[in-house]
Amino acid sequence: MLNIVATPIGNLEDMTYRAVRILQESEIILCEDTRHSRTLLDRYDIKAKLVSYHKFNENERVEYVLAKLHEGVNISLISDAGTPIISDPGYILVDRVKRAGLPYTSIPGASAVVNALVLSGKDSSSFTFFGFLPKSKKRKDLIKKAESITNTVIFYISPHSINEDLADLYKGFGARSGVILKEMTKFYEKAIDITLADDLKLEIKGEMVLVLEGKTEVETNFMELSPMEHLMGYINSGMPKNEAIKKVAKERGVLKNEIYTLLI
Repeated sequence: MLNIVATPIGNLEDMTYRAVRILQESEIILCEDTRHSRTLLDRYDIKAKLVSYHKFNENERVEYVLAKLHEGVNISLISDAGTPIISDPGYILVDRVKRAGLPYTSIPGASAVVNALVLSGKDSSSFTFFGFLPKSKKRKDLIKKAESITNTVIFYISPHSINEDLADLYKGFGARSGVILKEMTKFYEKAIDITLADDLKLEIKGEMVLVLEGKTEVETNFMELSPMEHLMGYINSGMPKNEAIKKVAKERGVLKNEIYTLLI
């Protein structure tokens, strides 16, 4: 049996009873970093054999796991944090296990994507998740694709590239508003309201989640509107006045004072 087990995204108390039981019953646990996972497993007295499973050895490990599953070995897959396979290796294994007709299941739990959306205060009726921005030439294409989406857009952000990522997203999205979620489920958990036009220059340890508002109708055809209509379109959609003024000024290439006088 292959078990896909969600683990905490920060606070180790977020393990479910079922996840602990399943991992205690497992003979092998596949994980990205055996040293990192050992901290969690020691906390819950889990003694299974740890086997590394990451993007650099995934194809090799799939054959090993399939052979063990055919022998009747009980195996679990975890990630460094949260729900496995989401922006992490594992979907190839699940596909092969499914096609082989072997039993498998998912033990649900924490997910950084869902937790960030809940904490962001942004529209949660629908969203699109893109994971980390690629470093390759695909980056511009992905940003262009994401910019046109009208529902909430979510990215993972690395502390090593946060300022570069925000700068590139600003070039593609303009002064769109969003929320950066950091240290989720931990003592210093924080939701930071931003616009992509802000000169943030953030230095944050640990991975973050960026939740951006979707493209609005006003944003799509604002040059067909008068400056006042442009401004009121954002304000009527629920955007704070100061944020709307900054956004309209940036999009129209004028000073904020020029837009501010429209409200006086």
